[in-house]
Amino acid sequence: MKTITGSCVSFTSGFTSGALRTCCPTSSSSLLSTSLPSRPLSGSGSLSLWYLFPGSLMDSCRSFELLLFLHVAICSPGPLVDVVVDRYHIPRSCPREVQIEDFVRYDFNGTFFEDGKKFDSSHDRGKAFISQVGLGRLITGMDRGLQGMCVDERRRITVPPHLAYGSIGTGASPRPCTPVHALPPTLVGHSKPLTLLPPPLPPGGVIPPDAVLVYDVHLLDIWNAEDQVQTRTLVKPPDGCRRVSAASDFIRCHFNGTLLTGEAFDSSYWRNGTYDTYLGQGHLIQGLDQGLLGMCVGERRTIIVPPFLAFGEKGHGTKIPPQATLVFEVLMVDIFNPKDDLIVEVKEAPAGCSRRTVAGDYIRYHYNGTFQDGAAFDSSYQRNSTYNTYVGMGYVIRGMDRALLGLCVGEKRRVTVPPHLAYGEAGVGDFIPGSAVLIFDIHVIDFHNPKDPVQIKVTHKPPQCDKTSEADDLIQYRYNCSLMDGTLLYSSDQQDAPSVTTLGANKVILGLEEGLKGMCVGERREVVIPPHWAHGEDGAGDVPKSAVLLFELELLELQKGVPEGFMFVWLGETPDPLFQAMDLNGDKQVPLDEFSDFITRQVKEGKGRLRPGFDASTIIRDMFDNQDQNKDGKIVEDEVKIRVDESARRDEL
Repeated sequence: MKTITGSCVSFTSGFTSGALRTCCPTSSSSLLSTSLPSRPLSGSGSLSLWYLFPGSLMDSCRSFELLLFLHVAICSPGPLVDVVVDRYHIPRSCPREVQIEDFVRYDFNGTFFEDGKKFDSSHDRGKAFISQVGLGRLITGMDRGLQGMCVDERRRITVPPHLAYGSIGTGASPRPCTPVHALPPTLVGHSKPLTLLPPPLPPGGVIPPDAVLVYDVHLLDIWNAEDQVQTRTLVKPPDGCRRVSAASDFIRCHFNGTLLTGEAFDSSYWRNGTYDTYLGQGHLIQGLDQGLLGMCVGERRTIIVPPFLAFGEKGHGTKIPPQATLVFEVLMVDIFNPKDDLIVEVKEAPAGCSRRTVAGDYIRYHYNGTFQDGAAFDSSYQRNSTYNTYVGMGYVIRGMDRALLGLCVGEKRRVTVPPHLAYGEAGVGDFIPGSAVLIFDIHVIDFHNPKDPVQIKVTHKPPQCDKTSEADDLIQYRYNCSLMDGTLLYSSDQQDAPSVTTLGANKVILGLEEGLKGMCVGERREVVIPPHWAHGEDGAGDVPKSAVLLFELELLELQKGVPEGFMFVWLGETPDPLFQAMDLNGDKQVPLDEFSDFITRQVKEGKGRLRPGFDASTIIRDMFDNQDQNKDGKIVEDEVKIRVDESARRDEL
C-alpha cells in the first residue's frame, strides 16, 4: 500500500483481492471499509473512482485480476479533488460557451504548479492547438476546464494529477508487464482503454508522476460539426427591399472579415473598392455563398461561417489559421443578374401627352445618377444644365438610349440599367466602378426633331377678324416666354408696355415671326418654337442651348405697314397725273406744307399708308426732301419720281 499526499490532494492506491481500508489523515479513528462495488462509491467529502483492467500478467506478475482502485479523500486542509478554474479575463459578450462535443482552437502555456516551470506552449510551437471537448481526446482535467469558456476568454486551469497524467506521468518507462495504453488517467465507465490526446509535449518533454499542471488558456474559436452558417441582419434599407440576392446573381459588396476573436484578416475597405463576385457558382467559400443569399441592396448583415464551410484544416495565407471560424460584416452595394433587362418606372406622367420621343429626336433632360445603394455618381442639377442628346442614335449608353424612347415632355422616370447595358465590367475610371448597376431619375424638359416646324395653337379667336397681321405690319402684343417644363424666361408683363415690332423686319426670332403672322387683334395663341427656329444650339441670355420655347401670345394692336425701305405706299391706283393731284392750288409748284396736306389726305382717305412706328411729320419731310432734288424748298413737275416695289406692287413718291 502506498499513500501520496500533497497540499491539495490525498489519495491511496494499491492492489487488493477483496477489501481496502483507509483512513482520513486528520482522524485515525475514522475508517472507511468497502468491498469492490459495481460502480464508484461517493459520499460526503469523498470521491471514489475505480477502473478494472482484466488481463494476465507474465513472469513474476503471474495471472490474476488486476484492480486499480483510486480513492480521493477530501479532508481539511482540503486536497485538490477537481479542476480549479480562474477566469481572469471574461469578454463582455459571450454568445456561445464551450460544450461537450464542441471543437476548440486555443493558445496555451503549460507550467508546473509546484515551481512554475513551463513544460509546453502553443506559442513556442507557432500555432494554436485544436481538439474536441468531452470525448476523451484531452486529459480529463482539460476536458473539464475548457467547458463553459467563451471566445477570447482567458482562464487559468489547475489540473490535479488524477485528472492529468496520474502517478505515472509521461516520458518515464512503463511499469513492468503493464501496457502503456492501459495507463490512462481516471476514466470512469469505459470498458476498454482509450488513448487520450493531451496537448502534445515538446520533444523530450517529461511530466513527472503526481504533477499538478497549470494551463493558461486563451480560447480563440468554437465550433461544432452540427453548426450551420449564422446570419444576423444589422441594418435593413429604409425604403424597402425591391430585390434579394439569389444564386447566379452578380453582387458588389463591402465587407470586414474577422476571426471570432475580432482579429481582422481582410477588408474591402482596405482596397477602397467593393468585392465583386457571382453567387452560387463556387467563386466563394461555401459558407459565404450561403450567407450572402437573400440580401437586399443597402442591407448590412453579419455572417458567421464555421471552419468546415470556410477554409477548413488548411486555413488561408498567414491571416486565416487552420480550422478558423470566420465572421463577415457585409454591406450589399449592388445586385444584378446577367439576364436582367432594362427596368423603367414611370414616376410622373403629364396629362394629355400628344407626342412621344422617337429615334432621331433631340432631347433635353435633367437627371440624378446613383448606384443601387443610393450613392450619387452624377447629376445634371449640380451643373445647372440639362443633358442634351439625340435619341436612339448611340450617343449614350445602350440602356439609356432605349429608356429615352416613348417619353413625353414633363415626364419623370426612374431607369435601372444593368452593367451589360451600361459601362460593363470596365466601368469608367474612378467615376463608375466595374459591373455597376446604374439608376437614373430623369425629368424630360423638352425634345424636338430637326425637321420640326413651328407649332401654332389658337386658344382664342375674336368673332370679327377682317384684318390680320402680315409682313411689314407694325404690331403690339403681349407674351410669356417659357421653357416646356413651365419655367418662365421672359414676359411683356414684366415691362412697362407691351412689345412692339414690325413683322418681317428681322426684329424677333424666326419662330416668333411665324407665330405672330395671320393674327387678328384680340386673338390669343400658344406657339411652340423648336431651337432651329429660335436660338439654336448656343442659346441666348437665359435661354438654354437647344431649348424648345413656348410663347403665349395676344395681339393688342395692328397697324398695317409698308415694305422695308419705303416710307409711304399707295394702297390703290396712283393718281395720274400725280403732280397735278399734289398741286392743290395749281401754281405749278408744291411747297412742304402743300405736300404735307396732300399726303395726310391720302392716308386719311385710305388711299395711302405711311410707315407705322415713326412720326408722320418726320416721314413726310423726308419724302419731300427726296423729291426736292435742287433743294429750293419746292417740288416742280420735273422733280417728281415714283419708286416701285415690284414684289409688293407698291410705290412711293
